[in-house]
Amino acid sequence: MKYYIGLSLSSTSALDSGVVVMEETGNIILIDKLYKMNDVIFFFDNFSSLKNSEICVSLPWDRTMLNGKWRVLSKPYQLVSTNTNMPNQDNWTQRYSNRGSEYFKSLSEQGIPVTRFELYLTRQSMHLNSCFKERSPADCKFLQQVLTNEWGINLPANMMPMSHLEAIVGTILAKENSKNKSNIKQIASFRGLEVIDVIKNPNLVEALV
Repeated sequence: MKYYIGLSLSSTSALDSGVVVMEETGNIILIDKLYKMNDVIFFFDNFSSLKNSEICVSLPWDRTMLNGKWRVLSKPYQLVSTNTNMPNQDNWTQRYSNRGSEYFKSLSEQGIPVTRFELYLTRQSMHLNSCFKERSPADCKFLQQVLTNEWGINLPANMMPMSHLEAIVGTILAKENSKNKSNIKQIASFRGLEVIDVIKNPNLVEALV
């Protein structure tokens, strides 16, 4: 039996990170919240079927507060880093956090398949993006309904935390990477690990059967 683990890694320990484990059959067998990196490390080190698993971890945003409102607002737009008149002091153009990168790289060196994914790009590629504000209650409910109605994933009727739903997106991508490698593209490399995405929206039957 092979398992697919999706981890929606938060930028800090103050926010919850969602972890989801899915079987080959598409059944979700574990959903949990983790906060500190020690919790994340403890989970993976004590997961009995880690050798038979494929892991897909989201890239957390670097939310380091910087001096100057314009720097905070400009941070997602890294093109300014090409301007020599705007020095990159304190890594204010760094878009993603390095949180947990060394640990996930060590798992990869042990022979465990570990990839990273950019959550918002993957949601767009899989037609899971909505017109609502990101991570708002409406966006959360939309994503849960799409995962249930269009992807056939059995989820509870009450609204789930967004971190859990984002982790499910990671499990779907991990499964597609294992089952249909030709539909996966590498879009970047982050701290020694591939950042992957789907080439086209996977067919529902092929993705979950």
